[in-house]
Amino acid sequence: MRATFSLGRIAGVRVGVHWSVLGIFGIVALGLAQGRLPVTHPGRSWAVYWAAGLCTAVVFFASLLAHEVAHAVVARRNGVEVDDIVLWLLGGVARLRTEASTPGAELRIAGVGPLVSLLLGGFFALGAWLLHLASVSGIVVEMAAWLAGINVLLAVFNAVPAAPLDGGRLLRAFLWWRTGDRLRATAGATAAGKGFGWLLVTFGLIVFMARGVFGGLWLALIGWFLIATATAEGRQSQLRGLLAGVPVRDVMTPEPLTVSADTTIADFLADTHYRYRHSAFPVTDGGAPVGLVTVDEARRVAQAGAAAVPVREVMVPLSRTVVTGPDSPLADLLPRMERGAENRVLVVADGRLVGIVSLSDVSRTVNWLMNAPGRGGGR
Repeated sequence: MRATFSLGRIAGVRVGVHWSVLGIFGIVALGLAQGRLPVTHPGRSWAVYWAAGLCTAVVFFASLLAHEVAHAVVARRNGVEVDDIVLWLLGGVARLRTEASTPGAELRIAGVGPLVSLLLGGFFALGAWLLHLASVSGIVVEMAAWLAGINVLLAVFNAVPAAPLDGGRLLRAFLWWRTGDRLRATAGATAAGKGFGWLLVTFGLIVFMARGVFGGLWLALIGWFLIATATAEGRQSQLRGLLAGVPVRDVMTPEPLTVSADTTIADFLADTHYRYRHSAFPVTDGGAPVGLVTVDEARRVAQAGAAAVPVREVMVPLSRTVVTGPDSPLADLLPRMERGAENRVLVVADGRLVGIVSLSDVSRTVNWLMNAPGRGGGR
């Protein structure tokens, strides 16, 4: 999942927000402004309730961000590279570029998130108590109390031993330590994640159908997300095992056809070299890669302006493109790859473009490895 817009960097890690955050942000603010606050502290104006609800929602997302930043910081200290942090509808995710090298590192990376949420819960609970003693407005005390409860709930929920939750990673660390086999450990955590997900889906639907409570559908949605994510993680783990030892250079398309950043859209679309071969092309400037342009994006430019608009104005810039080296492990690249022509991976060595990788390239390699005579899952 890519961020819709960036918030900058925190502790050296890129932080972004997906547009779906607006959904949960609205639910939190609405639930407080039109539900909990008017019930517990009636008689205030709607502006006060909405101001309190919006402020609480902002602090809540700051708490989610602190949870994910903790994961990222500890991951980097344990030698695991971090791509970025993205906040979205169901919380946040710190996307790790590689996996932990030992069960101990996995334990530390996974455990720090719930620990931070638990500490934040204690901090807000203490704040609510002190504010109450100081006879501060009851709405402010209620805001702190809600934040205390939601952070403790977040810590407890994330500690459930089911992938992809932090507890699932703790379970994987334990199974990895006991068996010495990371793939078997991942399979165990994935099975637990699917089981817990189906439990939430079933319970949520029962609650919704029996009582008509919207929260039941929300639980079912979370459960479905857990099932889908756990399934994806299990498949990705199998692929990582299958592709262990395979370098990117064995999969990439070497010396790909490129387009100059100053080429106009009209010339790009008219040139037969680009018209039929591929759906995306690396963009270069003075021989150095600067981005990636897709044919679909170029076609969106109006014909009247195509002769004046250069490719550099519609390309995906290098900063938003996945870049790797030819000798990098292909298995470590998998979590960073997504579907779509605009998500091709550029392979760069010494500042020079040497190849390009798509999911279809990986798929062909996987099929070859699975069907090659005498193959046992390794290279």
